[in-house]
Amino acid sequence: MKLGIVGLPNVGKSTLFNAITNAGAQSANYPFCTIEPNVGVVAVPDKRLDKLAEMYDPDKYTPATIEFVDIAGLVKGASKGEGLGNKFLSNIRECDAIVHVVRCFENDDIIHVEGSVDPQRDIDTINLELILSDVEMIDRRIDKATKMVKADKKYQADVDFFKRVKSVLEEGKAARCVECTDDEKALLADVALLTNKPIIYAANMSEDDFANGLENNEGFNAVKALADSEGAGVLPICAQIEADIVEMDKEEKEMFLSDMGLEESGLDRLIRECYSLLGLISYLTAGKPEVRAWTIKNGTKAPQAAGKIHSDFERGFIRAEVIHFDDLIACGSMTAAKEKGLVRSEGKEYVMKDGDIVLFRFNV
Repeated sequence: MKLGIVGLPNVGKSTLFNAITNAGAQSANYPFCTIEPNVGVVAVPDKRLDKLAEMYDPDKYTPATIEFVDIAGLVKGASKGEGLGNKFLSNIRECDAIVHVVRCFENDDIIHVEGSVDPQRDIDTINLELILSDVEMIDRRIDKATKMVKADKKYQADVDFFKRVKSVLEEGKAARCVECTDDEKALLADVALLTNKPIIYAANMSEDDFANGLENNEGFNAVKALADSEGAGVLPICAQIEADIVEMDKEEKEMFLSDMGLEESGLDRLIRECYSLLGLISYLTAGKPEVRAWTIKNGTKAPQAAGKIHSDFERGFIRAEVIHFDDLIACGSMTAAKEKGLVRSEGKEYVMKDGDIVLFRFNV
């Protein structure tokens, strides 16, 4: 999974990226500090995997991972190439989802590219550039489908649908707001529009605002209202807090978060929000050689889940031996779980559940 972190210059993108990936991306108080996208790979925290590691003492511990891409600040005119905009937009196009960092804090020492803090305006600025880029893309698809109509009238439905998408874009709305049938969703997914990507708005607040309650921050309330209107995710976050805790050991970090009234870090909350937004779950494999988490789409059947490990597993799938994590922990060992009949044999139609521990049987 690849997530692109976007936003206007100086909203806290690189500070947040540095904190969550600890990758040391340059962060400075001027636009276009980030030119090439910085990439950081982050392990997905999973306490279930930690528990399995205690149980099996494996030779190898492999969590699921997320790739974060810190994309340079977009400005007005990005869709026309302003501020290296076309290059940055192509970087976003390669991501599975977008984390849009929005500045919701006042600080006279940090320059705002527009001269003032206004989350609604800033979101509109970025979204407009993404929409303008999408209009160009959809125009090309309309032209292509129109030519195909001459050979086969069935493509007229594609032309009509793409024109409907374009009209929504021209109203200043994202492509994800278009009402679609399942067939139309598949057609739209094939175009790779920027505004059709799942998005999480990360409302970046000051430490004081974060501690004083979200309901008291007008910026956060504005971001949440907009996110709710388009079915997007929203995440209140303080990039400075994330930057502070990255240097702490585990005990210090837990104490600091507790003092702030938080149960988990911004990274943990961001990952959870991303999994929810993208409809992802994890299944687990466990044994002495390795304990490992595998990320799949919710609704994936056993053979396709097996294919995540190796294509031979899917091709020669026989059955899946499954136990849920909670059942295994309650029994204390796989042997005890088998004695109680809690290890099930599932076939090709079994739909995987989050937290399933699986051994795939196959023959090629």
